[in-house]
Amino acid sequence: MATTDPGTGLPAAYWRVWCAAGVDAVGDGAFAAAVPLLAVTVTRDPRLVSITAAATYLPWLLLSLPAGAVVDRHDRASLMWRAQATQAAIVGVVAVLAGFGRTSVALLAIMGFGLGACEVVFGNAAQAILPDIVAKPLLHKANGYQQAISTVGGQFVGPPLGSLLFAVAAALPLGIDTGSFALSAALLATLPRRRPGPVDRQPIRRAVLDGLRWLARQRLLRTLAVLLGVNTFCNQFGNTTLVLLATQTLHLTASGYGLLLTGAAVGSLLGGIVNARLVGKIGARTALFASLAANVVVFIAIGFSPDAIVLAGLLAANGFVTTLWNIVTVSLRQHLVPAELLGRVNSVYRMVGWGLIPLGALAGGFTAHLFGLRAPYPIAGLLRGIALLAALPILVTAFRPRTPA
Repeated sequence: MATTDPGTGLPAAYWRVWCAAGVDAVGDGAFAAAVPLLAVTVTRDPRLVSITAAATYLPWLLLSLPAGAVVDRHDRASLMWRAQATQAAIVGVVAVLAGFGRTSVALLAIMGFGLGACEVVFGNAAQAILPDIVAKPLLHKANGYQQAISTVGGQFVGPPLGSLLFAVAAALPLGIDTGSFALSAALLATLPRRRPGPVDRQPIRRAVLDGLRWLARQRLLRTLAVLLGVNTFCNQFGNTTLVLLATQTLHLTASGYGLLLTGAAVGSLLGGIVNARLVGKIGARTALFASLAANVVVFIAIGFSPDAIVLAGLLAANGFVTTLWNIVTVSLRQHLVPAELLGRVNSVYRMVGWGLIPLGALAGGFTAHLFGLRAPYPIAGLLRGIALLAALPILVTAFRPRTPA
């Protein structure tokens, strides 16, 4: 772990994690483009389309707390590669079924839940492992590079590839995702192992309660977690029927939909490259407020997009400011939370922050069904604005300039 790249100061172990993230992101991007298109071939009802998205995120509500305790009790690298290997098996089975035309909303929902359950473990472990291998002064840089490679693979390369392969055969992008999970697992299996800590001897319940108590006492992170919960609810409220907005209202083809998703990629990639430097210049608090305010405006505007070009530009803006939020808040947690508690505190934070995503997906689907495919985005934007105004006094007080960022 001590070996470093002289150009960046980041250790060799980090670059293995980075490579695994890039490989995995390509498959995930292909998957993210293909599954909504696959769902649309089964049903055009936005309520049913939203079920697959809700199932994917439901594990963050149900499993996040025990997963956080597991991440702090066991070797994080081992948990990551095993989660990826399990995801490869799940998607591989669905790829075979899709190849034989045996696809249904129920199958996609089951697959989504299984992948989501593995992602709860993988996501918590991936954030908790960085402070184990990267010095704290380099966390902004490490998170920025991580965000950049995930964006390149998951939004630039993967979605166009997935949509083009889907036009040939529905099973092909699922096969790409299966291979990416397997290769990522192989890379992660080479990471050094860490020794078990004192938490390994604690009962699961006590370990979970320690994480809950720590976050409850930290006013800034507690407020950010609640605000994240509202924002992710709103994000899924709007995005769950994006495929229908693109293909039915704006009349894009399957390959056009994949290219549309690269709009968000442009902004996210730029954010991953420059946002760490931007945070250093304007400060974490200013960057955080700017990202939240910009997202309100962008979401309202998306609902009124006259064509695919404007929509792609707005998605790019959303990608940039969302990356800014991610770099600030992830780095903040990695700075403030003790290493031995990071998995559990992350799990509580993300349960609060992501637990409402399934409800957002379902609410967005029903709203689109009742009021039209454009309606979810402006409604979500207004809700985000109300949440920001409610949280602003607390953030101004709690997010002090002296807080490490």
